[in-house]
Amino acid sequence: PPDGGWGWMIVAGCFLVTICTRAVTRCISIFFVEFQAYFGQDYARTAWIHSIVDCATMLCAPLGSLISNHVSCQVGIMLGGLLASTGLILSSFAASLEHLYLSLGVLTGLGFALCYSPAIAMVGKYFNKRKALAYGIAMSGSGIGTFILAPVVQLLIEQFSWRGALLILGGFVLNLCVCGALMRPISLKEDCKTAPEFLEQNNVPETEKQDLKRMSICSPLIKLWPHECLCYCSWKEYDFLLMPGFMVLAVSILFMAYGCSPLFVYLVPYALSVGVSHHQAAFLMSILGVIDIIGNITFGWLTDRRCLKKHRYFCYLFAVGMDGLCCLFLPVLQSFPLLVPFSFTFGYFDGAYVTLIPVMTADVVGTSLLSSALGVVYFLHAIPYLVSPPVAGWLVDTTGSYTASFLLCGFSMIFSSALLCFARLAKKIKRTHLRSLTGNTALKQHIWTNGAIAYSVTAELDQRDVEFLAVDTNSFSNR
Repeated sequence: PPDGGWGWMIVAGCFLVTICTRAVTRCISIFFVEFQAYFGQDYARTAWIHSIVDCATMLCAPLGSLISNHVSCQVGIMLGGLLASTGLILSSFAASLEHLYLSLGVLTGLGFALCYSPAIAMVGKYFNKRKALAYGIAMSGSGIGTFILAPVVQLLIEQFSWRGALLILGGFVLNLCVCGALMRPISLKEDCKTAPEFLEQNNVPETEKQDLKRMSICSPLIKLWPHECLCYCSWKEYDFLLMPGFMVLAVSILFMAYGCSPLFVYLVPYALSVGVSHHQAAFLMSILGVIDIIGNITFGWLTDRRCLKKHRYFCYLFAVGMDGLCCLFLPVLQSFPLLVPFSFTFGYFDGAYVTLIPVMTADVVGTSLLSSALGVVYFLHAIPYLVSPPVAGWLVDTTGSYTASFLLCGFSMIFSSALLCFARLAKKIKRTHLRSLTGNTALKQHIWTNGAIAYSVTAELDQRDVEFLAVDTNSFSNR
C-alpha cells in the first residue's frame, strides 16, 4: 500500500460516506418523537423504522462487497447513493409507518449498504503503516456528521416539518455519488493470486492464461473466467469464515452490536422523559458526535504508535467494555448536567472501537480479503440492529421506564468484551504450553523424524506457532 498520495483522497471519500450513511442514520432518532406523535403509535412500532434502516445497511453489506469485488467500487457506491436518496425522498410522502418501513428502512438501508463496507475496505487497501490513523480520520465522519446534522435536522423539522426535513436529507445524501467517483481502484501484490489448480487442470489458451495470471483473484473482468474458476474464486473469497480467530470475533460483534444500537435511538426520548428540552436533547446527540470524532482520531493515532500497535486487541476490548459501563450507569443520570458527561464518555469510546473494527478485521484475515470480511462483519450487525431497538421499546412500554433497556445493553457490551478477553487468554495459555513442550529435546527429535506427527501438532495453531516450530526444528537439524 502507498500509505499516502491518492490514499488521502480515499480517506476523504470514506469520510464523506460515513457522514452520509452512519450520521444520517443516527439523526433518524431525532425524527422518533415526530413519527410517534404524527402516526399515534407506541415506542416498539416506531422503533422499527430505525431498526430496519440499520438492519438493511448491515444485512446487505456482503452485497456491497460483492459488487465492489466483481464490478467496481465506484459503481457500487454511486448506485448506493442513488438508492439511498430515492428512499429518503419517497419517505417524505409517507402516509403510514409501513410506508416508512419500506422507503426509509429497506430502500435507504440498501443504498447505505452498497456504499459503506466498500468505502471502508478501500482505505485498508491504500494504507498499512498508518492504517489505524487513516481509519480514525475516515470513521470520524460519523461523529462530525452527527455533531453538525443533529441540530440542523432539528431546525429543519421546526421550519419545514419532518416531511421537508427528509426531502432535504434526500438531496444531501446524493453526495455519495461524488464520493464514489473518488474511489480509484488499486492492485496490491497480495491480490495478484490465481487459481493454480484450475490453470493446471484445464486446457486454457496460453494468451488467456497469462491474462488470468495478471488479474486479481476477484477481477471485475469476470467474462474472462470460466464457470469453474469463478467457483474457485468465490470459495477463496470467504475461506476466512473457518478461521477460529474470525469466529470468536464474529460472536463478540453480535453482542456488541446489540448493546450499542438502542442508545442512539432512545437517548433523545430518554432525555425528554426526564425533563430535558428538545434543543438540549438534540445537543446531547451533538456532544456525542463531536466526542466520537476525538475518539476516532486519537485512538487511531495512539494505536499506530509502536508501543500500542501490538496491543490493539486489548485497546478494542477496553473501549467496548467502557461503553458497556456507561450504559449501566445511564438510568441514574436524570438531568442535563449529568447526561453531558455521559455523552462525552460514551461518544469517546464509541469512536474508539468503531475505528478499530476494520483494523482488527484486517489483522485477522489480511488485506486481500478485507472487503469480503468487512461485508460479513457488518452483516453480523444486522440481526442485533434489527431486534434490539424494538426489544428495548417493548421493555419501556412494559416496565414504564428505560432502566431495563439500558441495563441489557450494558451487560451485552461487557459480555462482548469479556468473550474476546477470555479467547485471547486461552490462546496465550495454549501457546505457552506448546513452547514448554517443544523445549524437550526428545520431542524435538520426534517432531523432526516424523512429519505426520509434526503436522498433527501444528494443525490447530496459528501462523506464528507454525513458524516457531519450524525455526526450532531447523536449529535441531543444524546441531
